[in-house]
Amino acid sequence: MPHREVEANGRTKFNPLADWTWADIWHYIDTHQVPYNALHDQFMPSIGCAPCTRAIAVGEPFRAGRWWWEDEAAKECGLHVKAADAVAA
Repeated sequence: MPHREVEANGRTKFNPLADWTWADIWHYIDTHQVPYNALHDQFMPSIGCAPCTRAIAVGEPFRAGRWWWEDEAAKECGLHVKAADAVAA
């Protein structure tokens, strides 16, 4: 992930934690007592809506628990539709 991205619509996105590791994140959370979602403690490193989230097994990629029933080409549950899709519906 780059530190700075420019989207097709011209919007600039900044990703200040782009070079942080998973260990860096949890060290910061622990050091600064940042509240976090308790589902992380249940082996759910990537959390979305309830139907889209499951725990992962040891060795699985972090995002394996998201959209686990979907095929590789479609990774969206339908809660986040683009404006153009909403108009067409």
